[in-house]
Amino acid sequence: MDPTSPESPLASFPLEPPASGEYRSRAPEFYGFVAWTSTSVVFVLYVLWALLPDEYIVWLGVEWYPSREWALLLPAYSIVLVLLTYSVYFSIAIARTPPFSDPSTLIDTKAHLPALNANQYVKHADPGAIPELYDIPIGLVNRVVYRAMPSVAK
Repeated sequence: MDPTSPESPLASFPLEPPASGEYRSRAPEFYGFVAWTSTSVVFVLYVLWALLPDEYIVWLGVEWYPSREWALLLPAYSIVLVLLTYSVYFSIAIARTPPFSDPSTLIDTKAHLPALNANQYVKHADPGAIPELYDIPIGLVNRVVYRAMPSVAK
């Protein structure tokens, strides 16, 4: 029987694993393993370069390597680059924000407003009517939210 046949319209949950005959690529697993091992090897080499004395590095057969000051400068520059990236994105977001007086803070080009020449609220007086979807004008929102409250007599 089909999992979504008329006799059983709902598929089983949780989803069943694929049949044993189906082929599924294992490439992501291999790529992940290669990325993990290469990152680990590079980190170990970095720590050895930063901490081993010069005699041991020369004994291993390495004739030239960067100055040890780069062991501190690379992480420091990386942190500065990350902080600079965050600050640039934050600055761009602030620079592109429109002022409060701009109408685009209240409405955009995708807004669906009621027609100005017809009273859209009369159509909804019929109990069987399905109301049309549209954005509520900001003037109506302000009248409802900030209406004058009747004062209570003491």
